[in-house]
Amino acid sequence: MSRGPAPTQARIRRSVSADGRVSLCAAIKARVFGIMSVSPDKRRKMESALEQIKKYTVVVADTGDFNAIEEYKPQDATTNPSLILAAAKMSTYQPLVEQAIKYGIANGGSEKEQVTNAMDKLFVNFGLEILKKVPGRVSTEVDARLSFDKEAMVSRARRLISLYEEAGVSKERILIKLSSTWEGIQAGRELEEKDGIHCNMTLLFSFAQAVACAEARVTLISPFVGRILDWYKENTDRKNYEPHEDPGVQSVTKIYNYYKKFSYTTVVMGASFRNTGEVKALAGCDLLTISPGLLGELSQDHSAVTCSLTPQGAKECDLEKVHLDEKSFRWLHNEDRMAVEKLSDGIRKFAADAIKLEAMIKERMFNVKNGQ
Repeated sequence: MSRGPAPTQARIRRSVSADGRVSLCAAIKARVFGIMSVSPDKRRKMESALEQIKKYTVVVADTGDFNAIEEYKPQDATTNPSLILAAAKMSTYQPLVEQAIKYGIANGGSEKEQVTNAMDKLFVNFGLEILKKVPGRVSTEVDARLSFDKEAMVSRARRLISLYEEAGVSKERILIKLSSTWEGIQAGRELEEKDGIHCNMTLLFSFAQAVACAEARVTLISPFVGRILDWYKENTDRKNYEPHEDPGVQSVTKIYNYYKKFSYTTVVMGASFRNTGEVKALAGCDLLTISPGLLGELSQDHSAVTCSLTPQGAKECDLEKVHLDEKSFRWLHNEDRMAVEKLSDGIRKFAADAIKLEAMIKERMFNVKNGQ
């Protein structure tokens, strides 16, 4: 809490007694009672919405831009191929790109292997820099083109962790992001159980995905609030939603309540927000990963934020526990048209950006080899 501005000369003069001595006791009492007289509501109004949310929820920065991370001081940060592609085009981050290319060349192998190694190193380079800015963890994503290959995802995840460990960073500070396909969820199960590698299950849109992730005992899930809203706006007549009516907010609320009601250890990190209303409506969620643009809006917003999600409230929800094997998972997920379409669309988009990044690396690598 702010202690207020320093006393001006006029205020000091007013605390001088008739005989010319400064009445320090009177001055101190005035300051103390002035602070105590500020009502809780007024203090809340003085705080930004972002500051209020941080009281209930771990705030994570959804960006590869180090400057944004420094400005908003989140606990953790998340990245994905799209964010890394955008950052890799910025002049500020060219040294990281160049280092990754040199690493790929130095490790030899076929051209494909060199590019793959350079890509892995680039993702880790960004993660290493981010970890200098946040006290917590960074999420690094496995190539979305491996989303239906469990063994390949496990192998790539182990490779990423080994690169972090070679740089002196413990796996405890890393979350490996995997697509929430059945294969991705089982890869997460294996990595958690056999390797102690913590996983962040991304591109999560359905309740079936959330249940399967909880049963796999992965560390964290990232349900995509805004993309769910996008689908409903595109596929129904309704175009406007109040925050509590937002289908993405309702989806995350149900998942959070289910996890807490049945004491699952997997935590929920709401992601992919379209507006600050969605973010504020999920205050109390374990974590929320928020873009720099929305972090900026929340830091300028001084409206009151209330805690919407609590473990106590979850225990009172009317939800039944379910179990999903592969067949029942595929059927229940398939019954959710929105989730099926958004999962496949999300994988395609992340894959497309990975291909663009790969092409950029390949071109730059060719230039380095030819002395250009």
